[in-house]
Amino acid sequence: MTEATSCGGIVIYRGKILLLYKNIRGKYEGWVLPKGTVEKGETHEETALREVKEESGVSAEIVKYLGESHYTFQVSQDEISKSVHWYLMTAGGYYSRPQREEYFQDSGYYKYHEAYHLLKFANEKQMLEKAYEEYRELRKQGLWRDKNQTPGADDGKEDWKK
Repeated sequence: MTEATSCGGIVIYRGKILLLYKNIRGKYEGWVLPKGTVEKGETHEETALREVKEESGVSAEIVKYLGESHYTFQVSQDEISKSVHWYLMTAGGYYSRPQREEYFQDSGYYKYHEAYHLLKFANEKQMLEKAYEEYRELRKQGLWRDKNQTPGADDGKEDWKK
């Protein structure tokens, strides 16, 4: 058995979650969260931010560490035991661009219930639940800010008194 470590981000902008659609020549197909392998000399935070940027084109900011998920899978004659460190992240807009070289065909921001049902893997659904609970709590406390949003700035709600 080989052990591997990856890091990823659950990116939320104005309440919507970034997802990627991956299709490897019909062998593997489904909606996933951005994540990838730690490179030599990188911290987990650096890996998570780099992978989000590479896979989706999104320049995100880390809000907080969410935790770790684990799963195993087969590759040729070896079983891989993978740990993934997850971070709650924010973005500065809805822009995303899937990384075609890694077989990502689509990307976008989805409402929570849509994202939950689209995600292929149970461990990613569990992490999404945790991330969205954290997001809602931070919003409730007035502590959530989308990337580059200053305190008191427009949070996406119309101000009809202007």
